Amino acid sequence: MPLSITHLGSGSRGNATLLCSEDAKILIDQGFSGRQLEKRMNRIGMSPSELDAIVVSHHHGDHGGGAGIASRRWDIPIHCNFTTASHLGLDPTGNVELFESLQRIELGEDMSLLPVPVPHSGAENVAFIASSGGQRAAVITDLGSSTEELANHLRGCTHISIESNYDIKRLWKGPYAESLKQRISANGGHLSNDQTGRLLADVVTEKTKSLVLTHLSQENNLPHLAESTVLYHIEEVFQGDIAISLQDGPEFTHWVGQSQLETGMLV
Repeated sequence: MPLSITHLGSGSRGNATLLCSEDAKILIDQGFSGRQLEKRMNRIGMSPSELDAIVVSHHHGDHGGGAGIASRRWDIPIHCNFTTASHLGLDPTGNVELFESLQRIELGEDMSLLPVPVPHSGAENVAFIASSGGQRAAVITDLGSSTEELANHLRGCTHISIESNYDIKRLWKGPYAESLKQRISANGGHLSNDQTGRLLADVVTEKTKSLVLTHLSQENNLPHLAESTVLYHIEEVFQGDIAISLQDGPEFTHWVGQSQLETGMLV
């Protein structure tokens, strides 16, 4: 069974990404209520009780706010770093496993995750590089800029899910306060469509078969702007499948390493 990736929802009102292999079912981030998580997983014929672990990228509520609820309700172990556990009020002596950046997390016999540090203000945030069945897939969100370390880990990935948060013109002409615009566009904020495109142009290789753009701002972006801007940067180096994950998911599943025609729609 190839590794599958399903974004249950992506945006400022909650994020969760389901990774399934033959041996493991892992949730990256849990920014929803328990009821919402159950509802979204039921749409694809699954229950939170089937999860083997929740792995949290950072403590912000739309990524980790529901992790403790889900852990207690369905007895799911949580993996996160110490800073994230501290901010979320998670007890490291309880059903919580702490990891360090660049410390590989073994999750079942056929899946592991490598947490790679990324800049995001006020949080010790990490991207995750999943390895399963000889394939590598990346899930990256909430970063204001790339690093050479991150780029090195992205090269050779078969699949990349990455935020494309805002369109520059829509952000600066929009209704947000000046201080919020500055925070979003700072090195520790979020990636613009243009930044995401330039990063992908640097890391996409012939091994990259699929991309998903995530965490689009509902105020400062539009799906067609995100896709067209990113494609402008990568059209000469990327021939695979590109999709967009929105807030009210899940919309689709990617099976890592398989072609566009084999990408299954869930709803």
